[in-house]
Amino acid sequence: MTRPRLNATKRNWAVGVSLLAVLAAGPAVAAEEAKPEEAAAADLPSVLTSIPALAPVADVKKQLMDKGVILQLNYIGEVLGNPSGGMRQGAVYDGRVELAIDADMEKIAGWKGGLIHANGYWIQGAGLSRLYTGNILTVSNIEALPTVRLYELWFEQKAFDDRLGLKVGQIAADTEFFVSKYSALFINGTFGWPAFTGVNLPSGGPGYPFATPGVRVKLGSDSDPVNILAAVFDGDPAGQCGQDPQICNRYGTNFRLQDPPLAMQEVQYRYNQGKDGLAGTVKLGAFQNFGNFANLRYDTAGMALGSLASNGVPAVLKGDWGFYGVLDQQIWKESGASAALFLRAGAAPQDRNTVNFYIDGGLTFAGLVPGRPDDAFGVGLAYARVSDYARGFDFDANAPVLRRSEAALELTYQAQIVSGWTLQPDFQYIISPGGGVADAYGARVRDAAVLGLRSTINF
Repeated sequence: MTRPRLNATKRNWAVGVSLLAVLAAGPAVAAEEAKPEEAAAADLPSVLTSIPALAPVADVKKQLMDKGVILQLNYIGEVLGNPSGGMRQGAVYDGRVELAIDADMEKIAGWKGGLIHANGYWIQGAGLSRLYTGNILTVSNIEALPTVRLYELWFEQKAFDDRLGLKVGQIAADTEFFVSKYSALFINGTFGWPAFTGVNLPSGGPGYPFATPGVRVKLGSDSDPVNILAAVFDGDPAGQCGQDPQICNRYGTNFRLQDPPLAMQEVQYRYNQGKDGLAGTVKLGAFQNFGNFANLRYDTAGMALGSLASNGVPAVLKGDWGFYGVLDQQIWKESGASAALFLRAGAAPQDRNTVNFYIDGGLTFAGLVPGRPDDAFGVGLAYARVSDYARGFDFDANAPVLRRSEAALELTYQAQIVSGWTLQPDFQYIISPGGGVADAYGARVRDAAVLGLRSTINF
């Protein structure tokens, strides 16, 4: 009797998981010569320690932590507006409550190396990019449709002195892949999960506001000079429902497994991580989605999609892939003050990706203001190039303007009011919103100036 063949989606998932299994089998030899992992910080700054009336709450939180349950609650609220440029002018208020729970299974049940993590969001307000500026380098990293949403829900098992980690569950790629330590200061969303992946991958990929079922293997601890990450995710966190992906998976509970998978790999090298010297990290990574992608310029008959002779059905391309690199580098430190730079870049095929080249970078400074050691400020710049195929479609369709690129400049200052509470005035300048699209009069949408103020409270 002939055995049934696996369909393409199941076969690709099987290949990806098998590769992770092979990768997971090899760390025992290298672990003997690796450096021991340094203890992580027990807690984040909390406003509970700054307000005497909340001391009993802080005590309860400490008691739970001693028993292995770590609770984190934070609120981000911001006002953003574009007094000039964009599709139209206006202002919005965005808010997001995040609740995160970590359960240390060794303290709770004697299960060494086990950790359960869950976090979710209550998102409020309206997005400035969605309603006013119309840009692809999203103005705010908390912008999303209002909802209550599950984000991550996973179990991780560590072994070999924490030099092997296997994570299974609903996972977000933007917490570990393509991440810059220093770009986290900025408000613009592209400095987190960049437009390079957020625009090109189906439904934006497994980055905010989406996580998706997956498996991640990590070789090396945080104190080792070399780490290797590899993961397989469901390739489309929302699915193709003909609407906004955030409506298709509004609550983060679709738990999709039927889509062609997305594989990501990253090698990380850290140097000068001690007290002496200027610390740095270099990361090289790649992604591959095994699904089908539409040709951005040509139809199934080889005709230009934008022409009147086209049948309107894009040619089908098998798979998508891209490569990226990240550099984080301290450039100065003295007496508690420091300066650092970051640089990230990525490239992908032009025929199936709207953004085929991406780069961002910036400088951050901490502790420079006398008497304010916890303040930080920085300048960041991001650039997303619209691919020749996407621009060619505009040309074939006789669009009044042709998309070329979008860039964002951000200047920001984060001031600590008390421990656990910061205020952050912010200025952004968006060049060619939407990559250079036309307004209602056929002219290119004007560059947008964005002013904002963010308040972040950690409980």
